[in-house]
Amino acid sequence: MLRSFFRLSLLLAAIVVTGFGSPSLHADESTGRLDIYFIDVEGGAATLFVTPAGESLLIDSGYPDFNGRDRDRILKVVTETAGLKQIDNVAVTHWHRDHYGNHAALAAKIRIGNFWDRGIPDALQEDAQFVDRIADYRRASENQSKKLEPGDMLPLESGKTPLGIKIVTASRNVIANDGPPNPFAKLHVPKKRDASDNAASVSFLLSFGKFRFLCCGDLTWNIEAKLMTPNNPIGQVDMYMVTHHGLPSSNNPALVRAIDPRVAVMCNGPTKGGHPDVIKTLRQVKSLRALYQLHRNVKLKADEQTAAAYIANTEPTTDCKGVYVKASIAADGGSYTVQIGADGKPRTYKTR
Repeated sequence: MLRSFFRLSLLLAAIVVTGFGSPSLHADESTGRLDIYFIDVEGGAATLFVTPAGESLLIDSGYPDFNGRDRDRILKVVTETAGLKQIDNVAVTHWHRDHYGNHAALAAKIRIGNFWDRGIPDALQEDAQFVDRIADYRRASENQSKKLEPGDMLPLESGKTPLGIKIVTASRNVIANDGPPNPFAKLHVPKKRDASDNAASVSFLLSFGKFRFLCCGDLTWNIEAKLMTPNNPIGQVDMYMVTHHGLPSSNNPALVRAIDPRVAVMCNGPTKGGHPDVIKTLRQVKSLRALYQLHRNVKLKADEQTAAAYIANTEPTTDCKGVYVKASIAADGGSYTVQIGADGKPRTYKTR
């Protein structure tokens, strides 16, 4: 109990120390809705949340380089689409360049408040440039990033409709395996241990009223099972950000079938992710009403992926417009819409 109180005190103090107690202004403060933008970063990840209080959280930031392609796409959504003047919180799911590639580059362009991550390792075997990349991140965060552990709650402002973001995995650790028995636990077939940083991903469980959303970064198969077997501590969710861009080293059916999402959003690229095995697993989800893909997988046939109307970008990377997918959750959390880009048709879904 004392340890949990101490960690919560540290998290709350972070807001005061950085001087970001006041969220950036945003038009949705008057509507009371929660907006989620799945930004296209060509097979990386960058997801922006804007709360009813106007507070913002960016989880991951796409690839570095490419003449600032992903940095500029994120900035456009942040400043032009969402109308923000700063990013109040940025988080890193894990230390791969397609997930934290632009944290430092963004900090050079726009004011950022709090940096959240799983803790910074001394080295990363799978990235020869890690020492340089992490030095940039340390400078951008002024060595003040806050370490997240399972059970932590991000200290976001909650209004009339309760809002919370709980950390359910980090650094290969998971929340307690409480809850009802998982009837899909038997679907887990262990795979070879994943020594990469993917398995150490931070996973976020968001709740807004009755609405629930799960994002697990690139969390891999065996840690998914560690989280979800033999019991189900997550329960069912309304929306699921398909893990690891839709790669089969993740998306264990013991997790996917158990959380039973109504809507799934896949942050894949033209040739990365969207694997047929993952599509098959998603199609077996009883409650699934829609699967959105940021990209058409150019290697697959039309019937091997979602319907064309649910794909944001159909071009190869060289011609891609970088269209985002947006979810807007109603002020009471009772329903939500999902649309492709600014002009896409909003489709409405009921919260459980």
